[in-house]
Amino acid sequence: MLTVTSCEDYTDVTPKGALVVETAAQYYDLVSLPNRGYPINNFQYLVDDQWMKEGDVIGKTPNINIINFTFDETTDRVSLLTSSSFYSQAYAYINRWNTIITLVDDSKGDAATKQLAKAEAKINRAYDHFLLVNTYAKGYDPQTATTDGGICIMDKFDLESQPSKSTVAEVYAFIQKDIDEALPYLQEKPVDVYHPSLAFAYAFKAKVHLFKREIASAREAAEKSLSYNNKIFDLVAYNAQGGPAAISVPAANNVEVLSYQYMTGYNEMNFAYQYLISPELRTLFGTNDARFNLFFNTTSTTNLDQGSNAAYWSMAYTKFFYSTVGMKTTEVYLMLAECYAREDKFTEAVDVLNTLRAKRILSGTVNLAVPTTRKETMELVINERRKELLLGFNRFFDLKRLNTEADYAKTVTRLFPLVNKTVAQKTYILQPNSRLYIIPFPLSVLTKNPKLTLNTDEKVPF
Repeated sequence: MLTVTSCEDYTDVTPKGALVVETAAQYYDLVSLPNRGYPINNFQYLVDDQWMKEGDVIGKTPNINIINFTFDETTDRVSLLTSSSFYSQAYAYINRWNTIITLVDDSKGDAATKQLAKAEAKINRAYDHFLLVNTYAKGYDPQTATTDGGICIMDKFDLESQPSKSTVAEVYAFIQKDIDEALPYLQEKPVDVYHPSLAFAYAFKAKVHLFKREIASAREAAEKSLSYNNKIFDLVAYNAQGGPAAISVPAANNVEVLSYQYMTGYNEMNFAYQYLISPELRTLFGTNDARFNLFFNTTSTTNLDQGSNAAYWSMAYTKFFYSTVGMKTTEVYLMLAECYAREDKFTEAVDVLNTLRAKRILSGTVNLAVPTTRKETMELVINERRKELLLGFNRFFDLKRLNTEADYAKTVTRLFPLVNKTVAQKTYILQPNSRLYIIPFPLSVLTKNPKLTLNTDEKVPF
C-alpha cells in the first residue's frame, strides 16, 4: 500500500504495514520500477514478423490471436477484448508518475531532488502515453492527426477522473511538452539503470520526432543521444568467443540497453518459444547474421512446424538479455540512418547501417552498397530495423507509421498453413489502411468511461 501525505486528514496516523511517502528522496525512489511490463498479446500477430503454430490456429475457436494472425475483420474483436494488461499496466504506471509529479513539491527535502524526481516521472509519463497512442489510435499522419481520435491524456493524480479522449495531435503535443520540460533536469548517469538517463531521453525524443516526420529534429536528438552512449554490443566478437554457451550476458552487462522494460517480466525470454518469427523474417536474416544464428531454434519438433521455415528465440534470459520493448543504442543508430535517408543523404545513411552491421554480420557481405534513391535506401533501413528490433511492439508501430506514406506502405500477405495438408491453403491479406491496426479499447474501460469511444467503426456490445 502506498499512502501519500498531501492531505492533512491522513498525516497523523500511519496504517500498519503502509509505506508513507513524505520526502523528496522517497518520491525519487518511486521512479525506479524494475519489472515494468508491456504485454503485446493484444496485437503481436498484426505484423509480418511473427508466426503461429498451425495446431494453435487450425480447428480452434477464434480468439484475438487467431483473428489477428488471419487478418480477420469480420469477427467481433471488441467483445473478445474484455480487458487488456497492456492498457491497464500503462495507465497504472502513468498514475504512479502523476503521483510523483503532483505531490513531490509538497514533500520534505531539497529542491534539486524534487526537480529531478519530477523530470524523471515526466519522461516516463511521456513514454507511456506514446505507447498507448501508437497502440489504440491511427499512426501519426500530419494530414489528419488533428482530427484522428487518440487516447485519454492523464496529466494529474486523480483516481476518480473520467477524462475525455484527445486527438492524436493533442497527445503528441502533450508528450513533447513533457519531454522538453524534463530534459534540462535529467542526468547523464542516474543512480541506477531504472532511472531514465539523458541518452534514453534524447533517444525517445528522436523517436517521437521521427514518428511525426520532423526529420531534422529527430536527427539532432539521435545525435545527442549517441553523444552520451554510442556503444553497440559486438555480436561478431561474442560469437568468436563462443557466444552464450561460453559467456553469459545478463541485462546489466548489455552495454547498448538504454531502458529496462519487458513484455511480461525480466525472465520473459525463457518462454520465447511462444514468440515465433515468420518464414519471411527468417529468410530476411539470411545465413550469416549473428542475431539469428546465436539465439534462434529451427529444429524443434515440439515448438515448430517442421517445414514451415519459422523459428523461435531459444536463449534463456540469464544467458543473454535482448531488449524487446525498451530502447537501446542500436535503435538510435537506425533512427539516425532513417533521418539521413529521408534527407537524401544516402551515403551517410548506409554508413550508419554498416556501423551496426559490422557488429552483427558474421561473414559474407557486411557493408551494403549505397543505393541511388530514397526509397531503396529506406528499404535497407526498414529491413535492418526488422532484424534488430525483434519481438515487442516496434514492427507493429513501424508498419502503422509507414502505412501513412504511400512510398512505404505495405500490404502484408500470409500464406497459411504451410505444412498441414488436410485444410485448404489460403492467402490472408492485411491492407495498409486496415482497421485491425487500431486496437479497440478494452470493454472494462469502455463501460466505466462513457466519454471514451472507439477509434474505429466497430460497435460496442452495450
